Amino acid sequence: MWTILLGLATLAIAYYIHWVNKWKDSKFNGVLPPGTMGFPLIGETIQLSRPSDSLDVHPFIQSKVKRYGPIFKTCLAGRPVVVSTDAEFNHYIMLQEGRAVEMWYLDTLSKFFGLDTEWLKALGLIHKYIRSITLNHFGAESLRERFLPRIEESARETLHYWSTQPSVEVKESAAAMVFRTSIIKMFSEDSSKLLTGGLTKKFTGLLGGFLTLPLNLPGTTYNKCIKDMKEIQKKLKDILEERLAKGTGNDEDFLGQAIKDKESQQFISEEFIIQLLFSISFASFESISTSLTLILKFLADHPEVVKELEAEHEAIQKARADPDGPITWEEYKSMTFTLNVISETLRLGSVTPALLRKTTKEIQIKGYTIPEGWTVMLVTASRHRDPEVYKDPDTFNPWRWKELDSITVQKNFMPFGGGLRHCAGAEYSKVYLCTFLHILFTKYRWTKLKGGKIARAHILRFEDGLHVKFTPKE
Repeated sequence: MWTILLGLATLAIAYYIHWVNKWKDSKFNGVLPPGTMGFPLIGETIQLSRPSDSLDVHPFIQSKVKRYGPIFKTCLAGRPVVVSTDAEFNHYIMLQEGRAVEMWYLDTLSKFFGLDTEWLKALGLIHKYIRSITLNHFGAESLRERFLPRIEESARETLHYWSTQPSVEVKESAAAMVFRTSIIKMFSEDSSKLLTGGLTKKFTGLLGGFLTLPLNLPGTTYNKCIKDMKEIQKKLKDILEERLAKGTGNDEDFLGQAIKDKESQQFISEEFIIQLLFSISFASFESISTSLTLILKFLADHPEVVKELEAEHEAIQKARADPDGPITWEEYKSMTFTLNVISETLRLGSVTPALLRKTTKEIQIKGYTIPEGWTVMLVTASRHRDPEVYKDPDTFNPWRWKELDSITVQKNFMPFGGGLRHCAGAEYSKVYLCTFLHILFTKYRWTKLKGGKIARAHILRFEDGLHVKFTPKE
């Protein structure tokens, strides 16, 4: 027994020395950005994972910028990373998509979403296909022609139900609302099979595994996330197999189109479809529910904004031939102040505070060399707080968007990503939020009861939720 233990200890020490030597970058001849790599394997993951009660850029990043400047190196979740809050650097990296960088997720996310397979790197033809099918079902044309009435119906049903409850925890309840809407759009008659068994909570629970070390051991957050993911994917596989047994697909829903396209696109396999459905289902609801909760949190503290929102939506309703008629696409586009409120919320909240890329070859920029295979974290949220762009950047002020020109906004506002990776569901998010707010301000009154405390690490959470009372207007 002692011989075995001694052998294991020797292997562990040798492994540790290997990682320490690797972290010294002794074989690297270029000039890396300044910074520290932390401990072998875990790096500085714990520091970045420590919750902050501010919506601002995470204190870990702020402290690093103060010490090393806007571009620094670190290690997160076992990966060497260059972190940048520099606008010029970030713009350059975005332009290198498909040339010197590719989309990247840290290893934990890669394993969650199956990103270790070639197709989910989403380069070239495959990326175009994923973007195309997403826009076909969640883009502006689909929203305008077919999907807007379903979003409105969902919002009306949800608010009616919420008004019968003594209190509603907005984040969790909104996530369930948007999840139902998205799933029905994607799976139509098969959606009921995914709306049972607490799948919404399982999807949301996956967020807890982001940036954790990918240690699949009993009791770890990562282990639970893997189990939930496998359960979700098993349900998706069952639905796919039932559809395939019925014959060819069609364009009526997301799943039907993917099955139809399988006949003409060689890279589309059953595994591809399952991973695609899993990824889109996950992405479709989390950001909208978080944004809606943030909006109500801000509005509760700014009655002057609520007053102008009410005026805008009541004017739209009065101008309608039938005040109780459905929302039109033209009415949505006319909700100027509402869209400004959404933009201001996304600016301050930065639901997606950073974008990740991986270098496919060595990059020389600003006197630094970034080695091939390194992760680059672009902290886009830092631009959202730049006082040279946004006067009084920490103040919630939707009126500021009336003064900002389109070029300034394009360069300094990226709540939905940027470059080739601009989120295909951006319009869906804005339409959903505007529709919900229109019904809220024309049909209901609401009062914040408690909660709203922010806890941001790598994701944005509400520690005690946001509890609100909704009542119908007389």
